[in-house]
Parts: sequence; C-alpha cells; structure tokens
Amino acid sequence: MEISGKIFKVLPLQTGESQRGKWQKQDVVIEVDNGKFPKKVCVSMWGDLISNNAFEEGKDISVEFDVESREYNGKWYTDVKAWRINKFEGGQGSAANSNYSKPAQYNAPAPTSEDGPAQQVDDDLPF
Repeated sequence: MEISGKIFKVLPLQTGESQRGKWQKQDVVIEVDNGKFPKKVCVSMWGDLISNNAFEEGKDISVEFDVESREYNGKWYTDVKAWRINKFEGGQGSAANSNYSKPAQYNAPAPTSEDGPAQQVDDDLPF
C-alpha cells in the first residue's frame, strides 16, 4: 500500500537492544488531504530507513507500507510499517500531484527471520 501527504509530526526516536542487537524506530505522522476532513496516519520506520532520512514537518512524502495486526491479552493492535520512502524535493504541491518534483527513494533491507535470511518462494502469483 502507499500513502502520500505532508509530514504533520515527527515523534521522538526510540532505541533499544534485543537479543538480535540494537534497534531504532521512528514514528512519523502523515497528514493526507481528503478535502474537508484531512486524515492523519502514524507510520513506523525501522533501521536503515531512519539513518537515510531526516524528516522535517511540513515536507511532502510518499510512503509504501505494510499493515499488520496482532493480538495481546484479548486486544488487537495494528502497526503501519514503512518499507520504502519517497521524499519529494522542491515544489509546494502534494506528493501525489507533484509532476515537477523528483522522488528520492529509500528501500528497507530485505526482511529476515530468526532462522536466517528470508527464503524466495516461487509461485505464479503476479504480486
């Protein structure tokens, strides 16, 4: 999925250490202009996506992400996790409508499991 809009708020950087090493997480709130009632979406970015980006409030951005929900003690929690960021440099228009802006793309590293690198699966699905 993809979302485009302006950076509304950059939340504090979170860091920690787990059994697999140090980690860092950055949450960014993106405001999507839907006309009369703009929507805000908080997107989480991990690892290399953070080190490659300096997020500034008011800048146009387009983010490709996955949505995942998990259950804990009978309640469900949903995460919006970015895997690619397209910043738009120059211009005042929104990211979705900027024909004259050049996106700068940053890709997240390939996901890995605790057992090692992710395995490539051959199937005939188009996605």
